[in-house]
Amino acid sequence: MNWVEGIRDGIQYIEEHLEEEITIEDVAKHVCISSFYYQKAFSILCGFSVSEYIRYRRLSLAGSDLLATNQKIIDIAMKYGYDSPDSFTKAFTRFHGVTPTVVRREKTMIKSFAPLKIQLTLKGGSTMDYKIIEKEAFTVIGVSRCFDVDTAFQEIPQFWNEHFQDNDTQLNGLYGVCIDDENKHNFKYMIADNYHPEKEIPEGLETHIIPRLTWAVFPCKGPLPKALQDVNQRIFSEWLPNNNTYEISEHYNIEMYSDCKDFSMGNHDENYYSEIWIPVQKKINI
Repeated sequence: MNWVEGIRDGIQYIEEHLEEEITIEDVAKHVCISSFYYQKAFSILCGFSVSEYIRYRRLSLAGSDLLATNQKIIDIAMKYGYDSPDSFTKAFTRFHGVTPTVVRREKTMIKSFAPLKIQLTLKGGSTMDYKIIEKEAFTVIGVSRCFDVDTAFQEIPQFWNEHFQDNDTQLNGLYGVCIDDENKHNFKYMIADNYHPEKEIPEGLETHIIPRLTWAVFPCKGPLPKALQDVNQRIFSEWLPNNNTYEISEHYNIEMYSDCKDFSMGNHDENYYSEIWIPVQKKINI
């Protein structure tokens, strides 16, 4: 399936199931894309997460129902997945700026959140550097933590800060490794180095085997996090939609970092070098 078509079909699936129980995993499974990468691409392309989109659409429709029907407020809350009046009222008020009761009684103004329509916009031609490499299985060693996809963007940098504030750390932080479990909403993230089997595993650290994969490797030059964010944006908005040969395969995402000591301003240096690794496979129709 074309990458943009996958995002578009996922949105259509959401729209058809807004009055039912629906998970991000259901959406990703429907379009045959890893839930991790579906959420990552959705967030980059749309500016908010899948769960936020579902919540905004349901609250928008709930507001319309309050104005246009005589349904009880509790019935509308249940219809859109809220199991108590309090949780519905809090969410509704945050979104619309007014309580459901006031909307029903005073017919006040509410917010509308329309369904997304994914469109490609032609831009000036530009080049994007990348390479395809075959890499044998390798083992990394590091510290890990599980993150929710919706909050990972804010929480992972804090994880790195905590790591570097630890005076006893034995990791340089060569890699940031995302390990996706397609059956869960969260994913494991490791701050890691290459593992050397002749050395003992220090207390508090763990190992993980990255399988033999084909990787699309994208160079990033410039201060973090902007350099990585810019390349990620282009991967999902330009490279994947227009690539007729490769598609994402396994449930990994790796960022490789140069040693900050090699740059005068560390990872804020204008020449700082990092990479994004995405596992790929040739499309079946090639």
